[in-house]
Amino acid sequence: MELDALIFDVDGTLAETEELHRRAFNAAFAEAGLGWLWSVGAYRDLLRTTGGKERIAVHAASIGLPLATQDIAALHARKTAIYADLVARGDLRPRPGVRALIALARSAGMKLGIATTTSPANVETLCRAVWAREVAEVFDAVAAGDAVARKKPDPSVYLLCLEHLGVSPDRALAFEDSANGLRAARAAGLRCVVTPAIYTEGEDFDCAEAVLPSLESFRLQVTD
Repeated sequence: MELDALIFDVDGTLAETEELHRRAFNAAFAEAGLGWLWSVGAYRDLLRTTGGKERIAVHAASIGLPLATQDIAALHARKTAIYADLVARGDLRPRPGVRALIALARSAGMKLGIATTTSPANVETLCRAVWAREVAEVFDAVAAGDAVARKKPDPSVYLLCLEHLGVSPDRALAFEDSANGLRAARAAGLRCVVTPAIYTEGEDFDCAEAVLPSLESFRLQVTD
């Protein structure tokens, strides 16, 4: 396939971030005196809902304790700060093959994009941890957080990223780790390679271009 751009999800795709996110959520809950503790199993179920603020709202409603929008936003902001601290301590590593693929694509003149439901702050934090650079120095376009009204599996965030890149879907390839992300990419008209993460193994990836254990197994064809 001839490509002009690669577009990446963040959490679970560029790095196995979800366990750090779970720890950060639990720390924020403890600070707030909520008495909530998301286990690995509970968090796996909550990941069916995309977006951190949305997960808080779903959990609060499920236990009969709905929170005001501003309280959810404040709780999520504190969680984001705790997550950044965990990353700054060196607790985050890129998934195998990620840096090599992005370096190869960049050397071939391809555009690079991000399409994610995580916050822009988390994208910046990851880029500093993985590349020791600002996000704008690594990626040409970032569609993140609340940049769109509807989150994955809705295709809006991918369509926005494509618009920013100035690339048509048939000339780009998406990389995801989850079924929701795959569905979003496909709905945007993109082919998608999936590398399942710890929390997404066993999901339905039937419409993926390929399902690989990591991006070390992906071979990008570069033409002169």
